[in-house]
Amino acid sequence: MLSFVEQPSRWAWAEVDLDAVAYNVTSLIDSVAPASVWAVVKADAYGHGAVPVATEAIAAGADGLCVALVSEGVELRRAGIDTPILVLSEQPPETIADLLEYRLTPTVYSPDGLSALLSVAAGPVGFHLKVDTGMQRVGIQPDALDAFLDTVADTGGRARIVGLSSHLATADEPDHPALVTQIELFERLVDQVLEHGAVDPDQVVVHLANSAAALAHRRAHRSVVRTGIALYGISPGPALAAQAQLLRPVLSLRARVSMLKTVRAGTSISYGHRHRFERDTAVATIPIGYADGVRRQLSATGAEVLIGGHRHRIVGVVTMDQLMVDIGDQAVSVGDEVVLIGTQGHETIRAEEWAERLDTIGYEVVCGIGPRIERVLRPSIRT
Repeated sequence: MLSFVEQPSRWAWAEVDLDAVAYNVTSLIDSVAPASVWAVVKADAYGHGAVPVATEAIAAGADGLCVALVSEGVELRRAGIDTPILVLSEQPPETIADLLEYRLTPTVYSPDGLSALLSVAAGPVGFHLKVDTGMQRVGIQPDALDAFLDTVADTGGRARIVGLSSHLATADEPDHPALVTQIELFERLVDQVLEHGAVDPDQVVVHLANSAAALAHRRAHRSVVRTGIALYGISPGPALAAQAQLLRPVLSLRARVSMLKTVRAGTSISYGHRHRFERDTAVATIPIGYADGVRRQLSATGAEVLIGGHRHRIVGVVTMDQLMVDIGDQAVSVGDEVVLIGTQGHETIRAEEWAERLDTIGYEVVCGIGPRIERVLRPSIRT
């Protein structure tokens, strides 16, 4: 569970810029209009804090929220959020009572999922039908769609399809041939549902676009776009870096220098003595490590931090709670601020830089910043 504080209790923390959330939401609304924006705040808003991010996104104009788990939706409702909240996949039967009690919108894509929902619902219940257009993760298969629509019709109105969705597998690769294939299949399946008469075409919410498609593929926008990583100012992938540069990163990861020392040429540092100093230099210890989401591999890939607006390389293996940085002859004091992700002076280290060094994606970087790192909220201008 993330904790939110005004002043961190340790010399390592993350700052969450709610003004950047508002800026990104309004920018996305402008760019995808007339489609609406629903903010994806699953996984505690990708490590940024679900309740404050969701609250700010709604205030900035988001029309709905998306979560992965019933418990995530319940947390938002208990915080007083009354906006529509979509649960993006079928849930365990034992959670359905909470789903209905807290007025969450379920996603359904199987006869068993529909049966489980109706076995608990006391009255008519609306759901979003997810179809599998090529992601092959969840969703009803196209050849099973007509039979499922017949099953829905046989409920006599107890089950109502109020949304149609799918998920794109390659939207972050604009030239991938599967992208157009998925979009075209989704369009055919939406037509199939409408022709069946299973939905009210004036009431159904249709959504296909994730952040990548929201930024780069207008054909996929439909009535709603689901914005996850773009909401946090991070690129969905290298091919969309230019579009993401128009957004503002929401999270920065910061610490303070906890110790300084002089090391001699020929000596080594940290576990395994994998880094050997070729010259006399100064080293700063920073009290943050892989238990907090600073991956061990970063030191082997030339990763840097910012101190006094200058880049300095991590040296030696990152340990569980601490890491070391070669600061050369720069004047540094214990307590000086260190930026691991974010801006200091004229230099910026983005989550995407970490992602490139770790051969992963920005999503994993920010989601991996652990709960030991307290979040300091920076309010938006609207507050």
